[in-house]
Formats: sequence, structure tokens, C-alpha cells
Amino acid sequence: MNTDSTHLSRKTSPPMGRRAFLRKSASTAAISLPYLIPSGVLARPGRPGANDRVHVGIIGLGGRARDIAKTCVDVPSVRIVSVCDCFKPRCGEFVQSVGQGQKWKSYEDFRQMIEQENLDGVMVETTTHARAWIAIQAMQAGMDAYIEKPMCLTIAEGRQMVLAARKLNRVTQVGTQQRSMPINNWASDLVKNGAIGKVQTVLAPNFVGPDIWKPSPADKMPPGGSSQWWDIWTNQAEMRPYHTNIHRGWTRWSDYDGGGLCYGVTGWGTHSYDQIQRALGTDETGPVEVWLEEPVVQEPCGKFTNVRKDETSLEYLVKLAKPVVGPRAKVRMKYASGTELRLELDGDWGPGLGAIFIGETGKIEINRDKIASNPKELVQSPENPGPNRRPETAYHIENWVDCIKTRKRANADIEYGQRSSTLCYLVNIVRTLGQVGKKLRWDPEQELFPAVDVANRLLSRERRKGYELPEV
Repeated sequence: MNTDSTHLSRKTSPPMGRRAFLRKSASTAAISLPYLIPSGVLARPGRPGANDRVHVGIIGLGGRARDIAKTCVDVPSVRIVSVCDCFKPRCGEFVQSVGQGQKWKSYEDFRQMIEQENLDGVMVETTTHARAWIAIQAMQAGMDAYIEKPMCLTIAEGRQMVLAARKLNRVTQVGTQQRSMPINNWASDLVKNGAIGKVQTVLAPNFVGPDIWKPSPADKMPPGGSSQWWDIWTNQAEMRPYHTNIHRGWTRWSDYDGGGLCYGVTGWGTHSYDQIQRALGTDETGPVEVWLEEPVVQEPCGKFTNVRKDETSLEYLVKLAKPVVGPRAKVRMKYASGTELRLELDGDWGPGLGAIFIGETGKIEINRDKIASNPKELVQSPENPGPNRRPETAYHIENWVDCIKTRKRANADIEYGQRSSTLCYLVNIVRTLGQVGKKLRWDPEQELFPAVDVANRLLSRERRKGYELPEV
């Protein structure tokens, strides 16, 4: 399948569509225009014309999709044209409350949306356990993809997503938006380029992991729900009776996420670990050793007595983290360079969405949109871009849109997302094994534990029949 706007049902190559036009216009200085063009199509300063905009559909209409849709308003080069959710009542409510009069057509089946709409890309904002299945099919149908984080439920399915993107030449952006924030990138480059010498230690939070679902009596289906819908929603996971705490609280349970709570391993942890990967220059690799430092216990994510307040503190994050309780244990990892990653900070102290980098000649702390250093002069340079001047995700969406036009790799390319997600699942794997102090070798090239079968079995999961990943 080529990278033009090819729909699922097309058997022959169509005339040049919007996707082909965008690519050609990115490399062509001037294009002859017809004499009569509607005024709404023509670009004006500060307002791209319709043919300059990338047309997208949103799949999965929960809270994150609402944020994404609202942020798209600040990205003139993108236009939402359709939305999709397998739970039909959510579609109408989303269009009415978020669309603000936009003529968004809604669908229950994302494949039907892709087939019927002239889309350039999709934004996959679904539950974690459904993302790989949906994203790969969308890429096979010709779509570039913005994929919410964590992009996968296991390391193995994440690799399948990368293979699909590479084979099909898709432009992908994983939702770790700190990779597009100017101040975060500037600080990361300081670390990567040796401003504090060789990085010896990285301190990051001890995030809360997922809980295991215990059988419970079924709840009544919500209005508009059905057994067919629940089957689709359940996707690869074990088929269970409907329960509100699964449907609405899926981020808490291991069959649906890797700890997606606000202070969870795959919730905030993906942001923190991705920040680490970028600053260490390990975007396409990972640690070579991982081990558990203490027994796993159920506990709050912080002590919440003397909450730290300084230039990098984000008090609203502490408020979000405070009620979070779950399985925790300190974990360490080591990179081939000798740099040691210590996952030990509490939710009421330290950069909840970043890390502290300790080098030979100083320290740099990176949180979301906030940085600090010792010595202080390191981050007081006039080159420091300062805080965000736009909604934080706007930079990220705009970068994806620009890359759809140029066919360049996006800031949070799917390979980078795979590597940061891998750190999350390495944490969960060593906690599941529970072998305190035992160092496990990790091969970041083969993505496996050499000669440790019990750990390798946790790299993938058996998928429910009918929801197997498409072959790539």
C-alpha cells in the first residue's frame, strides 16, 4: 500500500488526493492554481487555506480526546472532520459538547470512518489495551497516526506497531508531548551535550503500578450499552461481565493498562521516562540491566507531609497524586554507558513528570515546562526559551501535522515511544517477579531477557480470539 490517501475499499490508485498534494506542495516552490477558487480555500496570513490543512479523525472520545480536540483549535494547520467511539452515546455527546457547532460526522466503527472520510491521519485516543489493534489497522488503511501514550500494553505489541509504521512509511507521533515543548527540549539538550559532564545518576519517581482485577458481580449496562459493544470494548482482554469499575476505571487494572493513574507507571511514568530517554540520547535503545530494590507493597505514592515547593515544583500535580494508592517498590536500571537510573522519588517530592540528572560537574532537574540547575547559571542562559506560550500539546500536534506534510520523523516517533514504554513495562515485570536484589540483564536490541524465560513470558500476552494483531 502506498502512502497516498488510499481507503480500505479502493482497488485502484485514485487521483492525487489531499495527502499527495500536501507532500508535493512541501517540496514544490510554486503550484499553478485554477482561476476560480472558493475564498475559504485560499490561505491568508494566520489562516491556512483548506488545502493546506491536514484532515484528521479522532478515535476514542474520552477525557483525553476532549483535551486534544480543544487543543486542535490552536493548530490552524489541522482540521478535525470526524470522530469515532464504539460506545454510540458518547459520539453525539462529544460532538455536541466539544464540537461547538462543527459538522463532525460520528462513527461507531473506526474502519468505516476511514473508508468513508477523506482523512490524512487519525488520532488514537482509546483505552491502552485497544491502541495497538486499532493503530496498526489504521496504518494499514493508509493513515498517519497520532497515538496516545502509553502506545501499547506490552513490549511485544509495541514492536509490532513500530514494524507496521516502518513497513508502511507512516508518520507517527506518540502522545509524550514534552518532546515538543521548547524548554524541555532545550534542557534535555543541555544534558545530552555534556553541560554537566558525564551523567552518573538519574533520579526519577517511584510510580504506582496497576492492580489485578478480582472477579465481581456484573453491573447493569449503561444506557446505550450492549453485549456487542462490551465485546468490542474488551478487545484483547479476557471477556468479563460488564462492570463500571472496568469501563470507567480501566487505567487501574493490569489487563487494560500498565498503571495509568495520574501517578502511575504508564500514566505519568511514560512522560518521565521519555524525558530521561531524550536527555540521555538513548531514543532508540534502553538500559542493559534492571532490578528490584525492595518488596512490592500497597501504599500511597507519597508521604505528603512536607511537600517540596521550589522553582520546579508543580503543586497541581501533587494534588492529583495525593489520593493515588497502589503497588510500589523502588527499581533501578543501568545503561551501557554506566549511567544508573534510580526510580525512588515520592509523589510529594521531585519532578513527577521528569527527572533529576546528576553529572560530574552539576545537576539539572527537568519537570514539565520547568527546569532548574546547580550551578544555577546553567539554565539562566539567554538561549533558554522560557515557559510555554501556547497550550502544551499544541506544539506536539503541530509537529505531527508538519511531518505529515514533509514525511519527516516526528518528535515522538513511534520508535521513541516504544523505548519509553519499554521502561514502564520493565518496572512492572521486575515487580511481578518480585526477586529483590536480583539483577536481570536486558538486551535492548533483541528486546528480551537473555536466558530468563520466566521474565520473557511477560513481554507479551495471549490475545482474545478475534482481536489478534494484524500481520505486518
